[in-house]
Amino acid sequence: MTANVIALPVSHPKKRISIIMVSYFTGPSLMESVPAVLADPDILELIIIDNGNNASARQRLWALTKNESRVRILQGHGNIGFSRACNYGAKLSKGEFILFLNPDAVTEKGTAMRMADCGAKLNLPWIVGGNLQTVSGVEQRGSRRSELTPISAVVSFTPLHKLPGFKSIHLENLPLPDEAVQMPIVSGACMMMNRESFDTLGGFDERYFLHVEDIDICRRAKLAGGEVFFVPDAKVMHYGSTSQARIVRVERNKFSGLIRYFRSYTSHWWSKVLLFISVPFMYLAIMGRAWWMATRKP
Repeated sequence: MTANVIALPVSHPKKRISIIMVSYFTGPSLMESVPAVLADPDILELIIIDNGNNASARQRLWALTKNESRVRILQGHGNIGFSRACNYGAKLSKGEFILFLNPDAVTEKGTAMRMADCGAKLNLPWIVGGNLQTVSGVEQRGSRRSELTPISAVVSFTPLHKLPGFKSIHLENLPLPDEAVQMPIVSGACMMMNRESFDTLGGFDERYFLHVEDIDICRRAKLAGGEVFFVPDAKVMHYGSTSQARIVRVERNKFSGLIRYFRSYTSHWWSKVLLFISVPFMYLAIMGRAWWMATRKP
């Protein structure tokens, strides 16, 4: 894949950044993520959409933010799904730039502004993704990905990607670029767009309850003539998989999202045939892994 590189301009102090954070039984990492956001002076506001947390977590969250005027917590709507919750928060936000951030992601100071600086140079509608890292500082799987097709999905979700001649859509094992670089897909765990881009795209497609909505919106941005970029120095430590939701349910949502995505963008007869052939393999790969992980949980 040919990389288009863009140099980042100097940060502009007048940019207004809103962070949208959707939480569903997140766990202790939420209490680490929120203070990290509030420690960044570039953040105008933090909107937390509580799709479902236990009473103890809610009490700790309110105690953590009670004296912070930049925080708004939205509750009482139930679990409306990730896409819908993101759109809900974004429509209520006031910032020129909107950063969608997972509640188990811990940002460094300046990360959001570096993403905004990159986006300000791109064609509308634009999307910018951050560099998700593990606790040990290694780039995490999913930060940057190549094009998704039924075949590449099967290869990526099975051991096939380890064989010669096969490649996974996940690019974390490639050398990290020195500067912001164009990318087919960036992660919704740390994804920014400006207000105009969000409005042009209509936000996330709410038919995706959980998973694949980030892949879909990246594709729609490019189809609309926009750009999607990955910013390597926009570092975010991402715990990942901290929700107490059942893994089988989560992975079932992923599988459903993938099928919806492929059906939405499959037009040629031969690609429909490939999709038909690939579906059972995708199901076995995704759900088999979920069932295996579920049996290993204490």
